[in-house]
Amino acid sequence: MSTDTQRYRLNGETMGTRYTALFYAEPGINCDEIGLGLAHAVHRVDQQMSTWKPDSDLNHLNAAAEQQWLSVPQELTTVLAAALRVSQQSNGAFDIAVGDLVQAWGFGPNEPSITEQMLGTDSPKPRMSASKALEVDLQRNQVRKRAPLNLDLNGIAKGFGVDQLARCLEGFGITCYLVGIDGEMRARGVKPDAQPWAVAIEKPCRGVREVMGVMELSDCAIATSGDYRHWVDVGGQSYAHTMNPATDAPLANSLASVTVTASSCMLADAWATALMVLGDIEGPRVAQARGLDALFILRDRDQFKEISVVSGQLQTQIQPLTV
Repeated sequence: MSTDTQRYRLNGETMGTRYTALFYAEPGINCDEIGLGLAHAVHRVDQQMSTWKPDSDLNHLNAAAEQQWLSVPQELTTVLAAALRVSQQSNGAFDIAVGDLVQAWGFGPNEPSITEQMLGTDSPKPRMSASKALEVDLQRNQVRKRAPLNLDLNGIAKGFGVDQLARCLEGFGITCYLVGIDGEMRARGVKPDAQPWAVAIEKPCRGVREVMGVMELSDCAIATSGDYRHWVDVGGQSYAHTMNPATDAPLANSLASVTVTASSCMLADAWATALMVLGDIEGPRVAQARGLDALFILRDRDQFKEISVVSGQLQTQIQPLTV
């Protein structure tokens, strides 16, 4: 990389949080044009995949009649197809057909419908998974529902948005960058001093922001799923925002967080969610079988424990970490 490069930083609002773009490029580039490109990239993702926007393409799909092909934007088709692949590869742990559960527990735009009196009652009628009820045609950019579905892309859309930020910068010829939306990030190249990009791994504690460690990135993406950012309290019990398709309820296992690195942030995002749902036993096993890079943080009374999988190989069985 040329020693004449300059450091730039751009950011803005998206998906209820903020996006950032940190990059190195030649002095005098048109930052206004790049900034508009970045804002447009994430706006398209939000407009297509948000459950909070009544007129989003995803909400149109949710409201569409069954057995009819619906034309959707190419980006949405890509994300839906990727979600179905991860669902199949994770044995259904990642399922985007949990929109009704997300809404019922108050993690969507509407008020929660779950009450203390409803806890412990019989499970609702079994829902059909997206992998069984959704058909995606990548060639025609069309989708069809075989049964009623309420889709939610919160476990994959943000990662795809990060990938779109990366594509935007590369469209301007920028090849040294770190882009992110909240905690999902993607890096390319190294900094002018030949050092990789350093990304903080947050300690999974509710109500505080504290760094647990640092991971160095170059030409890869990272995403974290955890139970410490978004939750609701019902009947004196806290419930995290990640839904378990197998139980039709919020996730309840010993994992505090799962961090995954992958070639794209879309895949890192989806697999972090899938491994979080799979738990501390099945999650590492699936990560090994799929050749993933994943860091599992478990809660054990007054301490955290760490399990690490690198390139599908178990690196650390149990490593205590101070709370």
